[in-house]
Formats: sequence, structure tokens, C-alpha cells
Amino acid sequence: LYSRAFQLLVSIGNMPVMGLMADVTNTIAEGEVLQLTKAGDPDTTEDQYFQVITNKTAVLFAAATAGGAILAQQDQTTVDNYYQYGLNLGIAFQLIDDVLDYEGNAADMGKNVGDDLAEGKPTLPLIYAMRKGTDQQAKLIRRAIENKTNEDIEAVIAIVKHSGALTYTKDMAKTFSDNAKFCLSGAKDTPYTQGLARLATLAVDRNA
Repeated sequence: LYSRAFQLLVSIGNMPVMGLMADVTNTIAEGEVLQLTKAGDPDTTEDQYFQVITNKTAVLFAAATAGGAILAQQDQTTVDNYYQYGLNLGIAFQLIDDVLDYEGNAADMGKNVGDDLAEGKPTLPLIYAMRKGTDQQAKLIRRAIENKTNEDIEAVIAIVKHSGALTYTKDMAKTFSDNAKFCLSGAKDTPYTQGLARLATLAVDRNA
């Protein structure tokens, strides 16, 4: 897909867009490597978690929105605003994705509840729950992350919910969604910008 995307970019012949996509592709690769190094690591910090989701997910959103602004021949300030819109949108989207791993419906999501835990991914709900839970609760979550298993998924879900981790993560997602909308504040009020604002709302107000 990436090679085909770059073929299409070459056919457009827009060097700024090609440069943007080259940088983003490199950042995504770095994010993937970082996520792999953090898999099974219960000592992953909140800052490291945000670095992973920014590099692995959010920059792709940012490239899409900034790329559109570049192709529309907008000035650099506008391009930067749309880049930040996409970046915040992507972070909000991923935060809710991580919430749904503990309270979503498998049929709606297309994946099983607890899949992230089974892959040993230390997502924000888990990081927060370990920080706020008892030593015994933190130990159970640590073991699940280290062993890359969802055998204790029901117990982990109960701990995560009781700790307030899902509410905390949703609140963070709402903040990034609001930041995304703020990035549109300098743009003309058109059906397109209204659609982008609705998209920022939808990113956090969804069940799948």
C-alpha cells in the first residue's frame, strides 16, 4: 500500500506532499518499533504510551489533513493548523480505541475484547489502573502484560473500570478532540470545516 501510495504521489508531482509523506512513513516505522519494544513491558510510562500512539497512528491522520491543505495551495500557517488538527484527531481516535478494548462489543469492533492485553500492549487504561489500583491489582495487570495473555481479562476489566481508568482515558480523548476543533477556529466556516469538526466529535463518541 505504501509503495502504491508513493507511485500516486510521484504522479501528482508535488514535492512538499512527497516530503511530508516520506517523513510520516519514517515516523510510523519508528512508532512501530517503539511499540514492539514496549510490548510486554508493564513499566511503560504514560509519556512513552503517547509517543507510541502519536508516531504510529496520529501522524498518519496529520499527513492526510496537512496534505490536503498543501494540495489546495494554502499558506504554511494553514497547513500547520491542519496538521495539528489531524494529529489531535488521531490521538483522540486511538485513545477511544484503547477504551473499547475493555468495554466495546466484539461484533461491532471486528476484534475481541482484550486483544490488546493478549498482545501485551500497555495501553493508557492499564497504565492508569496500575497507578491507581492496589499492589495486588497492579501485580495482576503486570503479569497479564508480561505474559501477553488475556486469561485474566474479566478480572483486569473489573480493575480497570473500578479504577476510573476508562473515564480518565475518555476525558483525555475529549481534550484532544477539543484541541482538534480549536485548530479549525481560524478557518472559514464551510460545510467542509463543519464536517471536520463533526469528525472530531465522532472520534470520541463512538462504539466501534
